[in-house]
Amino acid sequence: MAESAASLGQFDFAGDDHVVPFQVEGLDVRGRAVQLGPMLDAILARHNYPAPVARLLAEAVVLTVLLGTSLKFDGKFTVQTKGDGPVDLLVADFSTPENVRAYARFDEEALAKAVAAGQTEPEQLLGKGVLAFTIDQGRFSQPYQGIVALDGASLEEIAGTYFRQSEQIPTRVRLGAAELFDRDEAGKPRHRWRAGGLIAQFLPEAPERMRQPDLHGGDGDTSLREHAEDDAWAEARTLVETIDADELTDPQVGTERLLFRLFHERGVRVYEPQAVFDRCSCSRDKLKGVLQGFSAEEIEASEENGEIAVTCEFCSTTYRFEVAEVTEA
Repeated sequence: MAESAASLGQFDFAGDDHVVPFQVEGLDVRGRAVQLGPMLDAILARHNYPAPVARLLAEAVVLTVLLGTSLKFDGKFTVQTKGDGPVDLLVADFSTPENVRAYARFDEEALAKAVAAGQTEPEQLLGKGVLAFTIDQGRFSQPYQGIVALDGASLEEIAGTYFRQSEQIPTRVRLGAAELFDRDEAGKPRHRWRAGGLIAQFLPEAPERMRQPDLHGGDGDTSLREHAEDDAWAEARTLVETIDADELTDPQVGTERLLFRLFHERGVRVYEPQAVFDRCSCSRDKLKGVLQGFSAEEIEASEENGEIAVTCEFCSTTYRFEVAEVTEA
């Protein structure tokens, strides 16, 4: 990871839609932080999601880009939830080196009831289920998937639990999303979505320093050994937990300014930012290949006026095929 070559007085702030890697050497902490603006707004506006759904998908997108931009190989990283709540499916994926897409599925009636009852916290909308992290390096390797339960916690809490259980790396994740209502350059009312997030991980040179208090066994076992939390990580975690949700999304704060606020006493080093873009991986050829795998009965059921229309759930692009195109021998 190359350090930015900008000299003193020429520092260039990353701005929106750029993930900023950082390191706090005094606390043995590394991480990434991001503020998403136009890229996220384009993804959400495309489907005109209700606000509670948009906010939840925005957090999933932030989590995906924070983790996906850490990949050191070509591939795809996907965050997906499946639950029994009003928002039963969230999918966000990052294709190296910079492409992001996302989609949410929800039950309109169940969502309306939840909103009327004031039950719009992430854990209430997702319900019980699973959160899956999938890494796919392509056709020559088997995908790796890590799964953690949706157990009534927020996405940031669940992500932290995953790293603690599966990766055994002390990790703190912060996520936030916000609607902005302002006016454009012409003075017309404008509505936009923004989101931001930060992941901090404790990565000391001595592996034994990474020990944490054991997770509860869940069976009433009180014999589990308790490890004292490393002082450096305790300090870093406490600092990250002081972040106000508004700071994560405020365009006047900015990623580098937020990192300085948090870690200036310890010294924080930032590295070259990585841009992310709203780009779907769908294509006419890919969908044609899918349709060519349909049975004659499925083709007939999908046909309307001599053609088959397929709309990508992610980017809402509609592709139209003549039946003859997908039934060629």
